[in-house]
Amino acid sequence: MQKIIDFHTHAFSDEFAPKAMKALTEHHPEIPYFLDSTIGSLLKSMDEVGIEKSVICSIATKPKQFQTILDWSLQIQSERIIPLASVHPQDPQRDEHLKMIADAGIKGIKMHPYYQDFYLDEDSMMNLYEQLCKNDLLIVMHTGYDIAFEHVRRADPSRIIKVTKKFPELKFVSTHFGAWQQWQEVESEMIGKNIYMEISFALEYLDSKTAKQLLEKHPSDYILFGTDSPWTDQKKTLEMLKKLNLTPELMQKILCTNAHRLLSF
Repeated sequence: MQKIIDFHTHAFSDEFAPKAMKALTEHHPEIPYFLDSTIGSLLKSMDEVGIEKSVICSIATKPKQFQTILDWSLQIQSERIIPLASVHPQDPQRDEHLKMIADAGIKGIKMHPYYQDFYLDEDSMMNLYEQLCKNDLLIVMHTGYDIAFEHVRRADPSRIIKVTKKFPELKFVSTHFGAWQQWQEVESEMIGKNIYMEISFALEYLDSKTAKQLLEKHPSDYILFGTDSPWTDQKKTLEMLKKLNLTPELMQKILCTNAHRLLSF
């Protein structure tokens, strides 16, 4: 059976999940969700779909959340759950905390320019990227617009190119097929370059012909399967990808091989 790694999911502790989902949906009730955001519901979804492993992407919206997220990440870490920690851009102990993440054996961090109030290529972020490289940590970065925020260009393709050119050794994963709702720019500026893209929350918005062309034109070693669960249905995302009729070799890389290499299993 095909091994599958979902490189972009979210979950919270059983105690915090109801509060988190209420806070995240109360201002945007039109945004659907498919799970209750607990680890248990994610594992059940994975079992139903045949997903071997999921990467949990947590976001520190305040500097003081670093330790709580790290502790919880270490608690949930397993053969099937791969947690990413997070640091806040304004954390005065940011460098120390990145080293703590690496020393704890966590693979990397997740950051979000809208929830954490920064621009991808601003000067204050350059040291963070340097420290990620120094500690051999990957970063999953929300890129493109965000459905819950005004469309400010915080993480557009031109900024991604600037960062990845400056730090070619940085294991930088752009989300949502390069940049959410900026796919024309993704095609003109990012496709064909050695920049990791995971495909979550994008196939729903792209016609199948365009999605297939973009996937086939991008370097095959730099595409990752992701769903953004619970905001999408893992089964539906997988079905949409399969309907594109990509070659078995490309599907193998997207679903497993690339993630396996990037996570250093």
